[in-house]
Amino acid sequence: MSENSISDLLLAVEQAFQDHQLIKLVLSKYAGSETNLQRIDIKMVNLRETLQLSFLYHYKTQDVTKNYSWIEAKSILTEFLDGQFKQANLLTTQQEWQLLVSKKGKLSLTVKKQTQATSKNLPVEHNRQKHRYLSLERAFWPFLGITDQQRQLIPAMSRKWSQINKFIEIFDNAISEAKLDLTQALNVVDFGSGKGYLTFAVYDYLRENYLNQATVTGVELRDNLVALCNKAVNACDLQGLQFYQGDVRSYQPERLDVMIALHACDIATDYAIHTGIRLQAKVIMCAPCCHKQLRPQMLCPTILKPLLQHGVHLGQEAEMITDGLRALLLEAEGYQTQVFEFVSLEHTSKNKMILAIKKSISPQKKAEILTQIAEIKKFYGIKEQCLEHLLCG
Repeated sequence: MSENSISDLLLAVEQAFQDHQLIKLVLSKYAGSETNLQRIDIKMVNLRETLQLSFLYHYKTQDVTKNYSWIEAKSILTEFLDGQFKQANLLTTQQEWQLLVSKKGKLSLTVKKQTQATSKNLPVEHNRQKHRYLSLERAFWPFLGITDQQRQLIPAMSRKWSQINKFIEIFDNAISEAKLDLTQALNVVDFGSGKGYLTFAVYDYLRENYLNQATVTGVELRDNLVALCNKAVNACDLQGLQFYQGDVRSYQPERLDVMIALHACDIATDYAIHTGIRLQAKVIMCAPCCHKQLRPQMLCPTILKPLLQHGVHLGQEAEMITDGLRALLLEAEGYQTQVFEFVSLEHTSKNKMILAIKKSISPQKKAEILTQIAEIKKFYGIKEQCLEHLLCG
């Protein structure tokens, strides 16, 4: 083919973009001067009701996303295809195009009919791209032991990878239900972030799927885990992601849109929920454990003594009452609340999650819920519940 091959490919890209038929364009075999750049993946996105092209630059240690109008993108593509990349693959709903540059600089362009792609493959609606939540290609996963240096999933981590993706599915549904303004930067805090699996995943998901300049903070008591996570952040140059050594009592953000606290022990869950409520977080996600505060206070109602004489049943009862009261207190503060089991990131088989979405509540409804809480406490002889105390204080 002649030098017109580049013009033909650019024309095909432009036509597919204008007709909303562009599925993806991949530039590979980089031969330019930019250090560590490996390839670029390009797709259509609908950003603030304006169709643009999103360029995902894959570097050796990080990925960077930039978004351009067609005029800007055409100029950049023209420069890239003029010797910087030796291969370009365009996939549309109708055709597959491949441009190759030989070692001698000879251009060849091939085109064939696309038989598998349909309009369902088009990732035009940027806000609803849900088919694949996370990518193993990210440079930070090797630091956390999820992938090896070739970005392949380590077999022993396959179950954890599924768990992380399941959490992101719940997270995505929650921020959708909360109707967050995803054109504005979000502030997300993950209390008890541990090794940072979910913290990195939430950050990456927001940045890649919503082009949201989110600030995501992991808060963890263990110095070695904070150091590990910050090492990955610095090595991959992840702007807006940070890890803080402390807990929910020592780290107090000024603003909070999403509050996450998984495996917060005993009343640490109450402090985390209170922080979310106090800062009017739109989404609160908690996975409580170690329910110790209420069990010593609880009186066993006479009618329940035959059932609760067994320690395991009494513990389950204390857990249910503790998390049930938390859910009711959240509802009294205007949150739509769900309590359900989800697959744990830890070694236990199941965990309970309290998911709360900020809505509104009438004074009458709030008074009704507070009456229910008072009656439950009286029935079990409960004198004090930490979250209620914090809200009243």
